[in-house]
Amino acid sequence: MTRVFVYGTLKRGGENHEWIKSQTFVASARTKPLYRMFDLGGYPGMICAENGIAIEGEVWDVDEACLARLDVLEDIDGDEYERVLIELEGEFAAQRVEGYLYLRDLSGRRDAGACW
Repeated sequence: MTRVFVYGTLKRGGENHEWIKSQTFVASARTKPLYRMFDLGGYPGMICAENGIAIEGEVWDVDEACLARLDVLEDIDGDEYERVLIELEGEFAAQRVEGYLYLRDLSGRRDAGACW
């Protein structure tokens, strides 16, 4: 199992939740204030940022097959996102939790705040 932080359309109620709903929801969570989230037109992208804020999301335990599907959804091979360790607050601060950071140009994109 891999513990994954999701912050956008994969969250419960999100349009891509089907990709993860058969996995195990752990808890709502928040990153350390090291990130920013941008509106990419229907979905968000999170980046590391010097002027970061805490981003709200969910932590899920996913199996290897689901993780592979998520990597396809997030277009890892096409360099849209990369899966990395995400620094979370609270009970998850000392745990290994991975998530997806956006890699492409953000010119003209609107800051999406702390919650998608």
